Amino acid sequence: MRRALLCAAAVILVFAAGSAAALPRPGVLVPATSLGGVRLGEPAAQVRAVLGAHGVCRGCLLPTWYFTYRRFDQHGLGVELVGGRVSAVYTLWQPHGWRTPGGLVLGTTQSQVTAQLGTLLPVACAGYSALVKDAGGARTAYYIRDGRLWGFGLLRAKTDPCR
Repeated sequence: MRRALLCAAAVILVFAAGSAAALPRPGVLVPATSLGGVRLGEPAAQVRAVLGAHGVCRGCLLPTWYFTYRRFDQHGLGVELVGGRVSAVYTLWQPHGWRTPGGLVLGTTQSQVTAQLGTLLPVACAGYSALVKDAGGARTAYYIRDGRLWGFGLLRAKTDPCR
């Protein structure tokens, strides 16, 4: 989430071909597997083919693409790339209706998150926190802000969710 906040002002829009490509409405987090249909390790070209036009962060440490519902909108999905492959994917600005297969929706209370998911490792970040779980080489992050589920993230296992 911090990545999105820091880089949001540094985004320029890039147009990609393919009118059928689009950000899902609503997106789904499948823990340790995918977010909005994007998987860790997936080639950048495949992400672009599925999601279409995207913004590019010019101030981020890693190549980062932003997929939003409307041009210059803040709600959507961020995708970080290393070596032309997805290294992290996370929601931007609490997009409406995004959920888990178990029914957790963005905006849900933190107590509902922990009641459904059980023990998660809490990580304190600047202005928010992340509840994380590592499984299958992936770290699933549930971002909490003001006591509510603000966003989802999928990163490589043991990666700092606040960076």
